[in-house]
Amino acid sequence: MLSVLADRTYRHLFLAQIVALLGTGLATIALGLLAYDLSGERAGLVLGTIFTIKMIAYVGIAPIAGAFANRWPRRTMLVSLDLIRAAVALCLPFVSEVWQVYILIFVLQSASAAFTPTFQATIPDILPEEDRYTRALSLSRLAYDLENIVSPMLAALLLAFVSYHTLFLGTVIGFGASALLVVSVLLPSPQQTAHRGIYERTTRGMRIYLATPRLRGLLALNLAAAAAGAMVLVNTVVLVRADLGLGDTSVAIALGAFGGGSMLAALLLPRVLDGRPDRPVMIGGAVVLVGALLALSLMSLVYDTRWIPLLAGWFIIGVGYSAVLTPSGRLLKRSAHPEDRPAVFAAQFALSHACWLVTYPLAGWLITVSGSTFAFALLAVLAGIGMMSGTVLWPQESSEAVTHSHDDLPKDHPHVQDGQTHSHPIVIDDYHPHWPRLHGVDGKTG
Repeated sequence: MLSVLADRTYRHLFLAQIVALLGTGLATIALGLLAYDLSGERAGLVLGTIFTIKMIAYVGIAPIAGAFANRWPRRTMLVSLDLIRAAVALCLPFVSEVWQVYILIFVLQSASAAFTPTFQATIPDILPEEDRYTRALSLSRLAYDLENIVSPMLAALLLAFVSYHTLFLGTVIGFGASALLVVSVLLPSPQQTAHRGIYERTTRGMRIYLATPRLRGLLALNLAAAAAGAMVLVNTVVLVRADLGLGDTSVAIALGAFGGGSMLAALLLPRVLDGRPDRPVMIGGAVVLVGALLALSLMSLVYDTRWIPLLAGWFIIGVGYSAVLTPSGRLLKRSAHPEDRPAVFAAQFALSHACWLVTYPLAGWLITVSGSTFAFALLAVLAGIGMMSGTVLWPQESSEAVTHSHDDLPKDHPHVQDGQTHSHPIVIDDYHPHWPRLHGVDGKTG
């Protein structure tokens, strides 16, 4: 897996991702303490609003940013967005009103909503070989999991000596270091695209995404991952502190079990995906999520919440979660031409976070109103709906070619030089605005 780090450009971008993630993790912890300083017992409401603003920015801004990503040099765009995020983080220690936090967080998360899909769409251009790109995706998944472990430890160490305001300085350093690492390498130039109106550019990624069967299936599987992930991320503190009566260290251990399962899957997936298609691996991961949630629901019904089964359940959910999400970049790369990748990655970013926008508040509301048994069960049902929908919407693996006809193109058009009925791998574009309905013996939908 580490062999891809021999590529200097990817190595610098991977390091940029790590330092930016660490900075973000420090900011998350500092925001919780800032919210308590500003609003006391209403800190939970303030944090809930902050996370809602984050998701709204992700869902609303990402498609717009994706539409314009090919209009500017990628390195300039990424560095500029890092500097905007650093400037916002530099302002946060000086706020005195909650509304100021809301405005700054919206600006910061809007910059992140533009940065992340553009960054993700750049990696397949740097590592075009599928096996190397798969290993890059697994490293990226590991980076996210390690951030969940390292950031709290680093914050705890810093808070022993300095105030929480200093954590925002760590965030500034993280984004600044990310900008320096990005500017230190040459990135592929954006692909030239046909002139399109603002509406067409803004919606193109969504239209390609929703017209591609495998990506519609990915969206459904995102719902399954969000249902299970929200149960872990939102309700771990309730299950450990309220139901089990354990302390803060146990909360960290439980979240570490989830991260450990995710990391193990990320380490194993490159070898697994070398010999297997994406579809059975990802659907299998969703099945694991549903099974784990149902098992935990039965456990809490019969025995109440137990510590060791909870840790085992969180670990298994981590494995399934990573199995669903890690290969998604391969599907996105396969489903768009290079010039459309930023828009399609932005569509995935927005739509996947729309799933979280539903499951985050639902998970918290269910356990508050109905208890852990019902919360586990209903989120298992939601994850099951995502799993079954993914199976139906993404019925089979894509083959190398799909036989289809172009009756809409003249016979002398360059695209149909081999005939108006021909066969090739399908990607939604100007010539293929819809997935072909004609199935040949050498082509299947997917």
